[in-house]
Amino acid sequence: MNRQWCSRIWILIALFAGAALTGCQGLPRSDLDDNTGNLGEVDNTKKGAGETYMQIAAHFLETGQLDLALINAKTSLEKEPDNAQTHNIIALIYQRLGEQALADRHFKSAIKLQPKNSYIRNAYGAFLCAQDRFEEADQQFQMALENPLYNTPWVALTNAGICSGRAGELGQSEAYLRSALRRNPTFSAALLEMAKVSLENEEYLSARGYLQRYLAVAQHSSESLWVGIRVERRLGDENAVASYSLMLNSGFPDSEETQLLRESTKP
Repeated sequence: MNRQWCSRIWILIALFAGAALTGCQGLPRSDLDDNTGNLGEVDNTKKGAGETYMQIAAHFLETGQLDLALINAKTSLEKEPDNAQTHNIIALIYQRLGEQALADRHFKSAIKLQPKNSYIRNAYGAFLCAQDRFEEADQQFQMALENPLYNTPWVALTNAGICSGRAGELGQSEAYLRSALRRNPTFSAALLEMAKVSLENEEYLSARGYLQRYLAVAQHSSESLWVGIRVERRLGDENAVASYSLMLNSGFPDSEETQLLRESTKP
């Protein structure tokens, strides 16, 4: 499994879902009250300069301008050092920069400030999985799912499924992914992962079906094309293999999957 998965779609979903809640710190409350934490609080806070810089940092992170993202995130923390969302964003920036110790520290700071924030828990779980800390990652995904106000539980479930697959737990991976699709049947990330799990389990018609469902809601990526090539090879559809191979070579010539295709066709 590609070790860069955590920096793509699922982590970005966690980032922007969390960013939408920025400024909802509110007043401290008892953990004995309910399990909604900051997600269940009314936003009575005024958004200051730290909020503005945090939003700018999020934008630059989305566009891959990590230097500008980091500058603005640091400025945000200088103005509002207890902003959990900024700690979450700066953790994601440091993760992208390969500064894993700093990323871990800021994720923990964010969680300390908002322990029941599902979006931050999901982001930290993705980070831990990328570090092969599988059990810790699973705990974070479970904590994310405990909050009944978490609006996108299928994201954490998909991350948990991917992480379980990386840990070699294919049965658990499939269970998580099926649960994600029960909550959101058109979530493209979960559909593609289920295609991969089905391929791994030698359920080739099922893999084709999941890939077709994926293509109904998303465009091909190098990853999905490589899945399609392997599935159609097993099913004996040479025309489909040729079509997928052409799209992979022409659309993603420098991708890891294209290199795998070339190696697989060497005499």
